[in-house]
Amino acid sequence: MRRLLLLVSVPFYILDVATKSWIVRHFDLNGADEQVVVPGFFWLHHTANTGIAFGMFNNAEHANWIFGAVSLGALSLFTWFYRKGLFPGRLSRFALALLVAGIFGNLTDRLVHGYVVDFLKFDLHVRFASPWPSFNVADSCVVVSAILLALASFVETPPEPGKAAE
Repeated sequence: MRRLLLLVSVPFYILDVATKSWIVRHFDLNGADEQVVVPGFFWLHHTANTGIAFGMFNNAEHANWIFGAVSLGALSLFTWFYRKGLFPGRLSRFALALLVAGIFGNLTDRLVHGYVVDFLKFDLHVRFASPWPSFNVADSCVVVSAILLALASFVETPPEPGKAAE
């Protein structure tokens, strides 16, 4: 698992931090300086999110600290799950490595900036959210991880009771 963390988590974490650093340096926070990448579909911009997915609880009092603590708790819980053997196959372990990258990426933002830096903005013409809420590399890692963990739950053999991870 250490090798997987080094090969997956670290590069995605570095990509997340590097892209957010670039955005912070080149775009004003909540400014009008959006950069059109694909007209009518994809923009780069700099926005702050102290909440969670889809901006829920954004700007709520102490949200940044609460969700930072939730991130640390989740990391602890996933470490415990791993030691209990609850990530039995390659797919679930790869998903865990992506999840670790995403959690650390957004946690770093909360500690360094006081908010999560979101910068990828798409207009997907979805009924309930147009444009789609902004996100970042770490958020992508978390979403892909969740999808892979769901798939792994169907294709990987559950661990034997009481058997710890190797």
